[in-house]
Amino acid sequence: MYWNHHDMTGWDWFATSVGAALFWALLITVGVLLYRSLTRAPQPPRTHLPPSPEQLLAERFARGEIDEEEYRRRLSVLRSDDAGLTKP
Repeated sequence: MYWNHHDMTGWDWFATSVGAALFWALLITVGVLLYRSLTRAPQPPRTHLPPSPEQLLAERFARGEIDEEEYRRRLSVLRSDDAGLTKP
């Protein structure tokens, strides 16, 4: 089933060579990735800790939502021992 009477031109050899090189590169890449995924040690799940109230306040100050006076006032409330915040 050769359309060119059993002869290959230079372009045919080039296409065959490039195709073979790409095939082997793909096969080797799949093998390496499979090996790496099977031999990798399991990692502990990542837990995302929520930001602290002080971090949230600092972010609001950085965005310009609150001014410096309000930032310092709220920060002092957060850092206090909460003695005056609860009603008996």
